[in-house]
Amino acid sequence: MSTRRSTRLSNQSKDVEINGTNVEAPVASKLAGNGKKAKKFKSDPDASTVMPPPVKAVRGKRKASVTATESQERDEIKTPKKRARAAKSPPPSTPTPSAAKAMAEPAVTPKKTSRPRQANPLATNAPLQTPGGSRVVKAYPSDLFEMTPNTAAKSDVTTTDNLLKTACDHLCSVDPRLKAAIDKHHCSVFSPEGLQEEINPFSSLCSSIISQQVSGAAAASIKRKFIGLFPEPAKPNPRHFPTPAQILEKDIETLRTAGLSQRKAEYITGLSEKFVSGELSSQMLIDASDEELLEKLIAVRGLGRWSVEMFACFSLKRMDIFSTGDLGVQRGMAAYIGKDVSKLKAKGGGKWKYMSEQDMLDIASKFVPYRSLFMWYMWRMEDVNLDALS
Repeated sequence: MSTRRSTRLSNQSKDVEINGTNVEAPVASKLAGNGKKAKKFKSDPDASTVMPPPVKAVRGKRKASVTATESQERDEIKTPKKRARAAKSPPPSTPTPSAAKAMAEPAVTPKKTSRPRQANPLATNAPLQTPGGSRVVKAYPSDLFEMTPNTAAKSDVTTTDNLLKTACDHLCSVDPRLKAAIDKHHCSVFSPEGLQEEINPFSSLCSSIISQQVSGAAAASIKRKFIGLFPEPAKPNPRHFPTPAQILEKDIETLRTAGLSQRKAEYITGLSEKFVSGELSSQMLIDASDEELLEKLIAVRGLGRWSVEMFACFSLKRMDIFSTGDLGVQRGMAAYIGKDVSKLKAKGGGKWKYMSEQDMLDIASKFVPYRSLFMWYMWRMEDVNLDALS
């Protein structure tokens, strides 16, 4: 029996020749664990090498090993993660920078050779264009008040050259503590250069309506598309804006194609009607007192009190405008009188109000007739970004 077994093993270990190559023949049979012989593995006679026996599947719940290639393929077909959306930033506490910048944009850049004019803190100090831009209206158009810089320097008359200095001196005389802020921040809005800028009041008011409740970038895009709805003037002008009559030739649906909402399109149409009828005009905006100006403009749909106050201050360059409804001014005044703004809370869970309206009016009354400049520095007190206004 032992001889037969050794003979079988000897025969199985002999070399065989396949395609002219000597290859050691694999063991054809082995004793299985149960004493039985395993099945023979048939090799392909045409192959250059003998294929290994197939691997039996592993039974049970054991996980099969994963090759590096399979792992890479699995990683590639994974469902991509959703890109995290940036959280919407809360609306600014005060819309001053973007909306007021749009209103204060000059229609024409002033020439450096412009001579000083007489100025009045209780009147409009900006030269205003008529809506079509055909002429410019000034508070003091007579040549009697046109003077050279040398004459203006020797005169006691308030002019566009000395209005800002006179106003700053008045603020410091009331409260010397303001001198530090005045020395640090130059107010270009009421500077000699700022008072020479020609303003198109119709364009400024339309820009105020367009800028409501949208970002500065969105407002600029809508305004650009809105202007594109109308033909360009014969004389190229980068700050061209359609006239009220041109706007009335378009229907509401056409105006909305620029990105305006239904209400904003209606507001601009209503404002155009006021200018065409003569109810509003550049001359009226110059002649009216502050109270008359606020009353007439607030009556126009789409123009609230805050918008009109900003228009009077930054477009018309009126020096005695004061807004109690602006949160930036409220914060600045609270800091100005020494309150810790971070600890102030709204009473009764209502809207935030850092100071009462009457307290603000009482404090600001000491700075008449230059409350517009005082308000500008109250924004600075709380580090409200006013670079856009400059």
